[in-house]
Amino acid sequence: MRFLFLAPLAAALSLSACATPESRLRTGLHNAGLSQAMAACMAERMVDRLSLVQLRRLSSLGAMKGKRIGDLSFDQFLHHVRALKDPEILTVTTSSAALCVLR
Repeated sequence: MRFLFLAPLAAALSLSACATPESRLRTGLHNAGLSQAMAACMAERMVDRLSLVQLRRLSSLGAMKGKRIGDLSFDQFLHHVRALKDPEILTVTTSSAALCVLR
């Protein structure tokens, strides 16, 4: 009887473990202010081009002092990406954004 309350917790934990890097990135980009379509497009491209460590570093942009990416100019956004000091992240992010805008 005492284990009945553990079932929902176990189910929630198992579902969260199923989150793929792409779904986490897509959610993070959307939470940062990108449209659902833009976040999905960029995440699809970026997850294949960046390492898990780079994806984690990029996810740190979601905590930009309460600002949403949608509230930033493109130059301000690139400034934050450049601050990560990883040329590959910068290249993949900008090329993904450009290609997804053109879709």
